[in-house]
Amino acid sequence: MKSAQVGWTETINNTIGYHIDQDPAPILLLQPTLEMAESWSKDRLAPMIRDTPVLRGRIADPKSRDSGNTLLHKKFPGGHLTIVGANSPAGLASRPIRILLCDEVDRFPASAGTEGDPIDLARRRTATFRNRKILMGSTPTVKGASRIEAAFEQSDQRYYYVPCLHCGEFQRLVWSQVRWEEGRPETAVYVCQHCGAVLTDADKPEMLRRGEWRPSQPFAGIAGFHISELYSPWSTWPEMAAAFLRAKKFPETLQTWVNTALGETWEESGETIEPGSLLERRGPHGPQNVPSAVLLLTAGVDVQDDRVEIQLNGWGAEEENWIIEQHVIRGDPGKADLWHDVDAYLQRRFRTDTGADLQIESTCIDSGGHFTQQVYEFVVSRKRRRVFAIKGMAGPGRLAWPRKASRTPKSRANVYVIGVDTIKGILYGRLEKIVEPGPGYIHLPASADDEFCRQLTSEQRVRTYVKGRPVIVWKPRAEGIAQEAQDCWIYAYAAMLARGGPELLRRRADAPGRRTPSTPAAQAATPVEPSAPVKPSAPVERPASRPANPFVRSGGWMRGRGGWMKR
Repeated sequence: MKSAQVGWTETINNTIGYHIDQDPAPILLLQPTLEMAESWSKDRLAPMIRDTPVLRGRIADPKSRDSGNTLLHKKFPGGHLTIVGANSPAGLASRPIRILLCDEVDRFPASAGTEGDPIDLARRRTATFRNRKILMGSTPTVKGASRIEAAFEQSDQRYYYVPCLHCGEFQRLVWSQVRWEEGRPETAVYVCQHCGAVLTDADKPEMLRRGEWRPSQPFAGIAGFHISELYSPWSTWPEMAAAFLRAKKFPETLQTWVNTALGETWEESGETIEPGSLLERRGPHGPQNVPSAVLLLTAGVDVQDDRVEIQLNGWGAEEENWIIEQHVIRGDPGKADLWHDVDAYLQRRFRTDTGADLQIESTCIDSGGHFTQQVYEFVVSRKRRRVFAIKGMAGPGRLAWPRKASRTPKSRANVYVIGVDTIKGILYGRLEKIVEPGPGYIHLPASADDEFCRQLTSEQRVRTYVKGRPVIVWKPRAEGIAQEAQDCWIYAYAAMLARGGPELLRRRADAPGRRTPSTPAAQAATPVEPSAPVKPSAPVERPASRPANPFVRSGGWMRGRGGWMKR
C-alpha cells in the first residue's frame, strides 16, 4: 500500500527483468484495463528491453515473423510474459503462471465480466507452482472498499523506520510531524518525534540509507509494506506542503492527496446530509439579481415524461457556486413547442447585482431518458452554443467530464458520458465539509425550500458487495424522493468542466475589470421570459458550394495568394 512517486513501477520492471534473465518463468502482469496494459507495454516494457542488452538478447525482435513477440505477449527462453487487463476475463484464463504481478489493484473492476474477482481468477493460474510469487501494489482509495488495504491488513504490516540524525532514535515518517511557517510551505521541515530536532530534505538521503523495515504484526505467510511520499527521494517536504495547501480547499482534491501522497485510505461517513440544514445556505440571489462574483453561467437540464427541469448555476473564483434557480417547463418533450421554450430560456440574459449582463455559456442535457432522439435533434444544431447531450455512467474512478465524445449512429449529435458518481462525491463532499462561503461553497437561491433540499440530498453512500467484493455505491436515501435538483446540479457541474473548468474561472478571476457593468443599452434590455414565444435559433446553414480554390493553375503557370509562379 503506497503513495505515488516511490518507485513501485520500477519494482515491477526489475522483477520482470530478473525473471527473464536469471530465473525464467511464466509471468502474468495484471493492469486495471486493457488500454493501461497496452500503454505499459509500449511506455515501460519496450524501452527497458531495448536499453538492457541481456534482455534484448533474450526477447526476439517483434518485427521477425516467428518471434512470438506481440504487444501483450513476450516469449523468452524458459518462459513468457503476458500482459492483460483486469476487465478482460479471456486474458485471465488458460495459462499456468508462476509469477503474478498486480498493479493498481484498487482500480480493478469488481468483476472481470461475469467471471468474478480478477485477482482470484489470476491467483488460480498459480496453483500448480509451489514456488509461486504474487505481488500486489496500489495507491488506496476509500476505506472499507480498498483491495490493497484489505490485503495489507492480512499481512505483517511493515513500515519503514528511519533514524533521527540528531538523537539516533528510529521512527516512522508521519505527516503530522511536517511543520512550516504560516503561509510559507517552502519552509517545511520534519520535526523529530523524540527530541524535537529539525530535519530537512538534505537529511533525507542519509535517513533513508540507514532505515529498516519493521513489521507491526506477526508474520502469517504474507509480507506487507506501506510507504508514503514522505520517504520519496523525488519529492521534497516543501513540495508536499504546497500540494497539501492546494488540495485541502476541496474534499475531493484532499481525498486524492491523502490517497496518492500519504498512501492512506479516505474514510467516508456513509451518511447523507440533513436537508433542513441546507436552508441556512439560502441567499437573496435569483435570476433577476445574479451575484456579481459569478464569472460563468451554466445549465443542467433533466428531461422527464411531462416536463423539462433546468437548473441555472453560477460559478465564481475557485469554483464557489451559486444555484440561481430550478426552472420547470411543463409540456410534452416529444413536441417541438416545449423545446422552443427550452431554447428561449437558454438564450436569456441575466442581470447581476452590479448591472452586468451574463448569458448561459454551456449546457448539458440528459439524453438517457425516454426522449433521446429529441435531445439529439435539439443539441445537434446548437454545438456552437456549447449545448451538449450527456449520459451518466455510474461507478468509481470515472472521469467527471470525458476526454472525447461518442458519435451517435443515426444522428450527427455527439454524446458525452460523464462520471455521475464522481460528481456526486464532489457535491456531497462540499455540502458536508465546506460550510463557509469561499472556494467550493454552494449557495442556495432564495427560492429554495424543503423539497428542493430533499432532492439535492436524495442519495447516500453505502457499502455493498458485488461478486463478493465490497464496493461503495450511491443509493436513494428513502423511497419516493425525487432527484431532479441533484441530477441537474451534476449536469451543470459537467457543463462547467466542458466550458473550461477551474482554469477558465481562474483566468477570469485574475482578469482586470471583470466586474465592469455592461453598456447602458445592454442594461436597459429586458430579459426574455421562458414562456415568451421566442423563435429558437436556426441551425447554422452550410454553404451550397465549396469556396473557390485559392490556388488556380493555368497552362504552365500556377497562381497562388502571392501571385503567379512557374510550375
